Amino acid sequence: MISLLIVDDQSLICQGLKTMLELQPDLQVVGIASNGEMAIEQVAALQPNLVLMDVRMPLMDGRAATRIICERFPNVKVLVLSTFDDDQYIVESIRAGAKGYLLKDMPADELVQAIRLACQGYAQLAPGLLEKLMKNPLGIAKPNASPEFETLTKREQQVLQFIGKGATNREIAEQLVVAEGTVKTHVTHLLNRLDCRNRSQLAIIANSIFEIN
Repeated sequence: MISLLIVDDQSLICQGLKTMLELQPDLQVVGIASNGEMAIEQVAALQPNLVLMDVRMPLMDGRAATRIICERFPNVKVLVLSTFDDDQYIVESIRAGAKGYLLKDMPADELVQAIRLACQGYAQLAPGLLEKLMKNPLGIAKPNASPEFETLTKREQQVLQFIGKGATNREIAEQLVVAEGTVKTHVTHLLNRLDCRNRSQLAIIANSIFEIN
């Protein structure tokens, strides 16, 4: 049985989703929350398998709530279900830890299947959203559009470019003639300043900035 928490500030949507989802023998809605703060409290109390999270809500929006839930409750999956397909919403939700981003106009049977797959660890994106992200990966297109990029030192920019080419820390150290530990320090700074969780996200940013072939 998959236990679900529905988070949306529109009660009619919550009740409609609850009625629809509980028609499935393997799904059970254990709670409903109307904002991000309530969602965090409900997750702590109910420990659901998955949270269906709206984006725009009062008090605390879905992106902030997703980040906190994923940090505090790593075993709980979050699946965003929104009306909006805005690039920034998608990017920030995924970076916050959501297992996927879906749209409310999707067919009911596809939503049910997405929930099951998300619980198994598979990422879920509504049709067309992957193409949007590929055109504008992580919401960063050019260095002059990213204040965070402008704060990087010249050496950090060089390291970022090497990461985009797939170079290891050892290979970067050899190219820049520095210690491997120094490169590790630069990578840590890059992760923090560009708000990335891993090296793969740094590589995506590097490719969008430097147009690496």
